[in-house]
Amino acid sequence: MARESRWLEGHRVSGNAAPSPWMDPLPEAAPALKGECRVDVAVVGAGYTGLCAALSLRAEHRSVAVLESAYAGFGASGRNAGHLTPTIGKDLPTLARLYGRERARDYVAFAEAAVEHVESKLVQYEIDCDYHPRGNVVAAVHPRQHARLEAAARLASELGAKVTFLSPDEMRRRGLPAAFSAGYLEERGGTLHPGRYVRGLRRAVLAAGISLFERTPVSRLRPGPEIVLDTAGGCVIAKAVVLGTNAFTPRLGLLRSVALPVWVSLFETEPLNSTQRTALGWPGREGIYTAHAMLESYHLTAAGTIVGGAKCVRYRFGGRPPPEQHPPTFARLEQTFRARFPELAELRIAHFWSGPIAIPLNFLPAVGRTGRYRNVYYALGYAGHGVAQASYLGAALADYMAERPGPADLFAERSRIPLPPEPLRWLTFRGLTALFGVLDSRLDRAAHRWRGTERA
Repeated sequence: MARESRWLEGHRVSGNAAPSPWMDPLPEAAPALKGECRVDVAVVGAGYTGLCAALSLRAEHRSVAVLESAYAGFGASGRNAGHLTPTIGKDLPTLARLYGRERARDYVAFAEAAVEHVESKLVQYEIDCDYHPRGNVVAAVHPRQHARLEAAARLASELGAKVTFLSPDEMRRRGLPAAFSAGYLEERGGTLHPGRYVRGLRRAVLAAGISLFERTPVSRLRPGPEIVLDTAGGCVIAKAVVLGTNAFTPRLGLLRSVALPVWVSLFETEPLNSTQRTALGWPGREGIYTAHAMLESYHLTAAGTIVGGAKCVRYRFGGRPPPEQHPPTFARLEQTFRARFPELAELRIAHFWSGPIAIPLNFLPAVGRTGRYRNVYYALGYAGHGVAQASYLGAALADYMAERPGPADLFAERSRIPLPPEPLRWLTFRGLTALFGVLDSRLDRAAHRWRGTERA
């Protein structure tokens, strides 16, 4: 404990005031539910999935109430790294091997359409969230990754993705940070301020006349042709329910075998000064995430800070939330950042935070309906790609509920690999993360030696 206290000295971590710097300062919460409310559809969760579902359902003239246990953006929607990306699945070569090229092509088309959907909503709802549409780079940190990334880029192009392989020379021509030796550019998408995005959706929900109840956790769902959602201050009675609860869904006692709730940690630096900005380069501010087994992500924000992290993923036995403040994880993230950006040795880390995501075993989102009366609908399990996918699938639930063809059909009620029960679930997670950690550590050591040779 003393060692952790020494490490925390001089570091800020986001605590009770806000779950991340994106959400600071916190908005004033909408009133909690008092009494009884009757609507066509009740939406549980006010993140990207729930807010986008509510807007689509309201556009069809349905009465909608959104119930949020804390405030809009409390979960992953207000804590993510801010990459709007057409990435889907673990990677495209794996998707093509598992599902065949035609199905992989469908997944690519969905992922690209998801980015376009978010872009259209930013315009429709006039959301200013510092969107910077310069794409994201899947980057190598060592030459031995180059051939694999070039092959992945070639496959992605064959499947219809808008990608461009970046050779080492092209990486340097673009002025990308020197630690990243090659990669491919996902041309669609870019980076944004996730807190401003979710707050923009919240404003749109209120402007549409949708009832939003914050600080209103749902304690129980009572099944029936009309579902009753019990809360501390009253209840909502609805013909159907949409779950926009993603990693928090198992806390409702539902869908425990669909996706693993894990916690990812991130950091934000202080703003770079002019000397640091010149030393860094990175004029295009493309988003970057690495081709590790457990990737790293980096985002140069409009405010001149760097947001990064991911690399370390935590799961607690039984899916219970682990401590949000975890100094060993934060220290490892800082160590990795220093290794990638030696030119920024004097740049201070200003914030650390953690947040939950949900990962199905096949790394693809899950859409479906459940409950005794089959009137509880859900979309979840975005495996870290939720800015685009949660927004798109949340909106697509309106079509799915009306049994109209739509993008949700690609993931609806498909055969899934169920998560094993405990303790196998915990043991599987520990085994996989240990294996990935060994592979990534070997790569990082090779990258360190290689960069040292280049500098010499």
